[in-house]
Amino acid sequence: MTIIELCPIDTMLVNLFSVFMTKFDFLLFKLKIVLSFSNKAYAMNEQDFLASYNRRDFLSPLITVDAVLFTYHEEQLKVLLVKRGEHPEKGKWGLPGGFVDELQDKCLEDTVLRKLKEKTGVIPPYIEQLCSVGNNQRDVRGWSVTVCYTALIAHQVCEAHIDTVDSVMWCPIDEVAQQCLAFDHHELIAQARERLKQKSLYSIVPGFALPEVFTLPELQHVHEILIGKEIQKKSFRRRIEQADLLIDTGEKRAERGRPASLYRLKEASADYRFIRNLEF
Repeated sequence: MTIIELCPIDTMLVNLFSVFMTKFDFLLFKLKIVLSFSNKAYAMNEQDFLASYNRRDFLSPLITVDAVLFTYHEEQLKVLLVKRGEHPEKGKWGLPGGFVDELQDKCLEDTVLRKLKEKTGVIPPYIEQLCSVGNNQRDVRGWSVTVCYTALIAHQVCEAHIDTVDSVMWCPIDEVAQQCLAFDHHELIAQARERLKQKSLYSIVPGFALPEVFTLPELQHVHEILIGKEIQKKSFRRRIEQADLLIDTGEKRAERGRPASLYRLKEASADYRFIRNLEF
């Protein structure tokens, strides 16, 4: 592309200024004009491209979110399952989740929180992105990608809502393998449990599966369930005290032996990590 092709008026100016310039300065001046008009032409092409672009002209994968929601109830770790009411995999149990709604959801976390609230009536106090899985085999409808989250909630918080819905249930984690789950949800649950197992070694995150107020034995037990081993009582309590993550409510609950103090989690508890892993 030449200067003449870009702008005849600027070509006249270049010829006029060339009288007062050295040959080198003149060449630089022409190059700057060419680059200036090239950038403007590129910007206009970009705008034209976006104005005429239709993303539906191209195939794109299905985008969904899934949530592995855990709770602690009856001294067991349980996971929330939802019975599918539509094809594909109609009638099978699976994880709560669904498609991204572009009109409602500004981000993936909006999608997963919206779907969890639909099933439980509340938003869980702890949630984090676990993994993303995509291939042409996990969904018979075609190439699909799911972004999976793991979350924790107290059973009492959502018990009333879930009890009114026939298609939702809390399944003990040890019984999940016996269920015929939809898609690749067995693998997602296994991955979520392993993530929580690792977090249980160095954080107080399992506490988010407990009621708002709880005892130290309950907190230790939910850690032990996730880790799969018993923890030294003195070591556990020392680690909790050093971390200063709990608020003593001043209340007590009658249990075996003397009454146990009740605690609640501090806001910063989710992000705290122990200096060393818990000891067995």
